[in-house]
Amino acid sequence: MRISAPSRSDAGFTLVELLIVLVVMGLLASVVVVAMPDPKGSVMAEAQRFAARAKAAQDKAILDGRAVAVRVSADGYSFEQRRDGAWQPMAPPYSTFEWHDRTAAAMTAPGRFLFDATGIAEPASLTLTRDGERARVEIDGGGAVRVGA
Repeated sequence: MRISAPSRSDAGFTLVELLIVLVVMGLLASVVVVAMPDPKGSVMAEAQRFAARAKAAQDKAILDGRAVAVRVSADGYSFEQRRDGAWQPMAPPYSTFEWHDRTAAAMTAPGRFLFDATGIAEPASLTLTRDGERARVEIDGGGAVRVGA
């Protein structure tokens, strides 16, 4: 039995075939990049995270029977609880959280609102803006926390 050497056409891919594969891979990669969400998330998602943490702080105030304060600044927000006659920073998961880059926060109250031991709150409104996008978090006197545009 005689084994013949491979012919030139069986030796590998042609340049045209390799270029077509590269073009298809480039198109697929561009579709993936365009479809990927912003790693910082939307300002609405950031407002919803803040609202969920504020609601958890309200629940903590009710469970502990002690007021909880939410401090809001241009850099982020933090939680404090009244202990030994003074406001003390709360331990995680109620720690300090920073706003994402380019997020601006404006609050109607002077940078702080309270949930008392019954869950009732000082009415407050927080508006977050980033890159032309806007979200608003409202806390009413009954302690309800709502997020809207």
